[in-house]
Amino acid sequence: MKRGIKIGAVLVVSAGVAAGAIFGPQLWAGYHFMEAVDQQTREYEANGGPWPQLQDTCILCHGQNGQSQNTQYPALAGLSASYIASQLHAFAEGQRHSPPMASIARRLTDENIEMLAAYYERQAPEIPTSVADNTATFEQGKRLVTDKACAACHGDQLQGSPIAPRLAGQSEMYLADQLIAFKQGDRKDPTQAMNGLSKTLSDDDIKATAYYLAHTPPTDADGN
Repeated sequence: MKRGIKIGAVLVVSAGVAAGAIFGPQLWAGYHFMEAVDQQTREYEANGGPWPQLQDTCILCHGQNGQSQNTQYPALAGLSASYIASQLHAFAEGQRHSPPMASIARRLTDENIEMLAAYYERQAPEIPTSVADNTATFEQGKRLVTDKACAACHGDQLQGSPIAPRLAGQSEMYLADQLIAFKQGDRKDPTQAMNGLSKTLSDDDIKATAYYLAHTPPTDADGN
């Protein structure tokens, strides 16, 4: 009986060694994969709280971590919390018009808005990879932005402020669309400053301004 137990134990050990030799690499790879998933989950929750996160519903238009890859929509990463909150309230109250955003904003509580605003404020903006290859248009836009004193509201180097969004590094298409909307009165600035300023811009001015701003890199999380 003892001999049978010993033989059985040897067979089990041998089978285990053989299985390790056959499946060891796959098991080891699987372990590393699960560890990577766990690490990603820890980083995800440290950045935005437990899953599911409210900001995940914004990814389709505004991108992962507010880094929009769709030129129709703004990048939210790095915008000031107070500005984001004010815009969400404006959408919810009908002061700023966008059927999709109005529908979303009306469902948000004040706590939801505060959380989303704080989340996007702490995300570092992505540095655009495209290079300005039209020097004349770039310089025209630069002159216009300087002459119109855009930095007075939009902050030093156009990186944004509590009352106005970051313009540097936003998509050219989105910026042009917003300037046209202000000019035509489809979007209204509570102070009327943007509506008045945009009316002084020709179509060519709007194109140059959007081009310049889109090719002006935002600062990173350290302000560099």
